[in-house]
Amino acid sequence: MAYKISDKCVACGSCLPECPVDAISEGTPYLIDPEKCIDCGACAAVCPAEAIDSE
Repeated sequence: MAYKISDKCVACGSCLPECPVDAISEGTPYLIDPEKCIDCGACAAVCPAEAIDSE
């Protein structure tokens, strides 16, 4: 089950360097590629807007 970024995303970039498989793409909101996501939760742990949850 992959993580997903909600509309609460403020595009701060905190999650980008945390993803070990480069599954996150910049945008508004940022997007997580479910095919690449390994469900590690590193992105959710650093999100100041609490915009990242597992599906």
